[in-house]
Amino acid sequence: MSAAPLVTVSRDGRVATIRLNRPEKRNALNSALIAAATTSLERFRDDLDTLIIVLTGAGPAFSAGADVQELQSLNEESARNFITHLHVLIDTVRSLPQIVIAAIRGPCLGGALELAAACDLRIAAENARFGMPEVRVGIPSVIEAALLPALIGLGRAADLVLTGETMDAAWAERCGLVSRVVPDAALDTEALALAHRLASLSGPALRAQKRLIRGWPGAVIDASVQESIATFAEMYRTPNPAEAIAALHEGRPPRFVVP
Repeated sequence: MSAAPLVTVSRDGRVATIRLNRPEKRNALNSALIAAATTSLERFRDDLDTLIIVLTGAGPAFSAGADVQELQSLNEESARNFITHLHVLIDTVRSLPQIVIAAIRGPCLGGALELAAACDLRIAAENARFGMPEVRVGIPSVIEAALLPALIGLGRAADLVLTGETMDAAWAERCGLVSRVVPDAALDTEALALAHRLASLSGPALRAQKRLIRGWPGAVIDASVQESIATFAEMYRTPNPAEAIAALHEGRPPRFVVP
């Protein structure tokens, strides 16, 4: 019996739905899922018949973020490779000609929040939860965390990445991280309805508007991402990330050996 695909793709007219399909791990982003999602998205780059992509997760979670088991096993070199591949996935969403809508239920944490932030629109279920918990496992929030200040303001972005605390859907709507919050059971229906409304518009106009929006923050985002990849890898020169994740699993305070 073959394993279920890590990503599923379906189409309805000019709308495609891409679903992260690792529900038993809350769609945690390991290297295999990152690669599968990148490949699935990249196939749409030259597909002008598809105007809108809905990006969501199977089961009760959008994604719990980077897979902590894989994070625990990284060294400096593999950390650089992992975070670079995650950046490529997120940048694919930003650079595709299609409008990408994130439909978010349950946890949307860390790298998954960066993936959602790279989408053009975000719609959340009432049970959605948002956070950047990397600092709690001994690493900074990097790559497309640089998108957050433009979306929610520098103060709120700093609060997320420095505290690692989790926020609810109402908070996300108030600060502009998501454009609307809907009942949990209505998320898929509402996201597809929005997608089809957009799909009725001019394809050239939508593609041009997305290109213009990406240019609004300027080149600062791209430069910040490249600098942060090196910073992420540098954290793995110490045992602190692995110790923080072990402590999390064991329910104890971490014993950091490097100040």
